[in-house]
Amino acid sequence: MNWLKSTLSAVVGTEEPIYGPEAIQSVAKQGETTPFSDVNKEILRWRAHSYTNVETQTFYIMADNGTVVFLQVIYSNIVGIHTTAQFNVKIFDLSGKGDNKWFSDPLSNFMFDENMISFGADNLSLTLNEEGDSYSIKSTVNGGALVDIKFSRTAPGFVVGKDGTSYFGTDPDKPWGSMRHAFWPRCAAEGTITTKDKTYDMTGRGLFIMALQGMKPHHAAARWNFINFQTPTYSAVMMEYTTPPSYGSTTVNVGGIVKDGKVIYVGTNNTVTHTETGHDEGSDWPAPKAIKWEWSGKTTDDKELTAEVSGGLGSRLDRIDVMAEVPGFIKSIAGSVAGTRPYIFQYSPQDKLSLKLKIGDEEITEEGTMFSESTFIS
Repeated sequence: MNWLKSTLSAVVGTEEPIYGPEAIQSVAKQGETTPFSDVNKEILRWRAHSYTNVETQTFYIMADNGTVVFLQVIYSNIVGIHTTAQFNVKIFDLSGKGDNKWFSDPLSNFMFDENMISFGADNLSLTLNEEGDSYSIKSTVNGGALVDIKFSRTAPGFVVGKDGTSYFGTDPDKPWGSMRHAFWPRCAAEGTITTKDKTYDMTGRGLFIMALQGMKPHHAAARWNFINFQTPTYSAVMMEYTTPPSYGSTTVNVGGIVKDGKVIYVGTNNTVTHTETGHDEGSDWPAPKAIKWEWSGKTTDDKELTAEVSGGLGSRLDRIDVMAEVPGFIKSIAGSVAGTRPYIFQYSPQDKLSLKLKIGDEEITEEGTMFSESTFIS
């Protein structure tokens, strides 16, 4: 036990040395020569690395009836000696007719298929079809949330650059960490989630993200911002993280705008601004009250594009104390890291916001549904 404690202490550490911004090779560099690549089965393959890392598949649903949902599988490896898997279901009933519901359960006997494409566990299956454009998610892991969902891509998926990955390390040829996001930004959802008091019709639009943090999460990022914005015609997504000072407090931003059947824009020249904040007494973080999201670059047919979603966030949907939710084994490790205090703030404004697009000389404004997160870690 003393050996285990000392090993975990050495691996987790308190703070990394200051390597500087040159120790992160941002995916933006790939984007300079290859703006984006399609998401194929190889990109959707689970890696299941033998070292400390976290992989997630997350399905966000904006149902036609106003319900906002996300389903998530988390697969994590701690120090190469312990793996865990978790299934999360979160239901935001924005109709005002029900309470928000949160189910988070550890998985038993989890495994991958031989191609590392589909995932299964006791009472859970997450299966990609042969064509590679639709997932089936079935779960009876928690009797309070029975899941039967089909999630189908209706626009091309993308990763920024060649592989969507930023690499960490002082030797670019031998990185010691990585961060990757792959997106299906516009999808069709169908099926149901049945709770003890209601069956939710999940017919609507969705976003799927597969993410890999190939290093200790608190070493990779100190803060995150994320938006999923769905309108009748367009889907806009942006994922931004800022590294800790050890990597120069470097900001990496990836985003894209699509419509059914077509990618309009993918790039890294995007910005997130918390235009109004307020001190959150429960977490001691400056939680946003209003945000501006801006996309900027060339369209896939070489026109100038600018896009914006901005406005007040209204009452937050939730504030998640991550340390209260993670498995105990992970908590015992992360809790030893000085200055690590992860909280996730989630929003979906009742006052609808709009996506304002300018493509060449054409200006388009469409109202839509937003789900966003702002995360503070250290």
